[in-house]
Amino acid sequence: MCGSTATKLKCFGSVTGANLGCGAPGAAKALGGADLRPDFSREVPQNGYAWWYVDALSDDGQHGLTIIAFIGSVFSPYYFSARRRGEGEPLNHCAINVALYGRGGKRWAMTERGRSAVSRDQSRFQVGPSTLQWNGASLTIDFNEIGVPLPRALRGKVRVHPSALVSEAFPLATGGDHHWQPIAPLSRIEVDIYSNGLKWSGPGYFDHNRGSGPLEDTFQYWTWSRSEGADATTIFYDVKRRTEGPHGLALTFDRKGRIEPITPPAKASLATSLWGIRRETRSDAGTGAAIIKTYEDTPFYARSVVSHHVKGVATKSFHEALSLDRFRSPIVQRMLPFRMPRRAG
Repeated sequence: MCGSTATKLKCFGSVTGANLGCGAPGAAKALGGADLRPDFSREVPQNGYAWWYVDALSDDGQHGLTIIAFIGSVFSPYYFSARRRGEGEPLNHCAINVALYGRGGKRWAMTERGRSAVSRDQSRFQVGPSTLQWNGASLTIDFNEIGVPLPRALRGKVRVHPSALVSEAFPLATGGDHHWQPIAPLSRIEVDIYSNGLKWSGPGYFDHNRGSGPLEDTFQYWTWSRSEGADATTIFYDVKRRTEGPHGLALTFDRKGRIEPITPPAKASLATSLWGIRRETRSDAGTGAAIIKTYEDTPFYARSVVSHHVKGVATKSFHEALSLDRFRSPIVQRMLPFRMPRRAG
């Protein structure tokens, strides 16, 4: 909690990374008392959202995945339209997004479903044929989806074994109740893809975001990255907000879940995506950064693996760049249904 001797969290609120301190407006205060369970039963308000995110890279560096389970699918064109009609019921817009990368090409599935296809309690969340299950020590994801644009089966099981759990959740904006909780920043993940017989394991990550209103109403742009250190992971989160100043987090988590705030390195430019999305990360002064591989390149979002230097160590990180201005443009909204089909039940 802010001001405690256990976790004194620094944050930065300008493009130069000046420390605001815990008491400053917009500072990122850790919220004490958060439950260590994912709690899939949490209430999600009208027009709001909750998502649980997992990513991983294989030990040999040849494969990767992301899985995101949404209540109130924030990037859904159907939920976008429903909110503007005054019908923003989040449970009517749920999805489990599965993206696999590596040899054999990329596989992607994200089918949105209505409330009749959703079942949940504190430890279990089911959307259609796919389920997340928390057993108190690990997370199991059983997915059974149909990919796009080619309608191929995408079935498998992922097990997430955290090295430690983190209770703190951090506000990303003072308005809109937008929070980020890094539930298990350091994890071991086992992957079994039934649909192609592929099995692999590697380091992974598990977090949670939630909010009481649309992302695009509060944020213009953000970048997020997390490193792959053997004994610790470093996360940089930079957001550009519509009515408040820039805001960011620079935190390192060790295998016991302890949090160390670090002075954020300088911003380093990365190559613009094919769709023209600006990308940047943070890297030690004078070292620069580079894109190793781009996994997703969409009109409003890019997911990549990047190389950079943090605290004098060369590292690679999962990285995302998100433009909410692009997301809410009418042209992009008309394009999205081709990537995100919807079933009522």
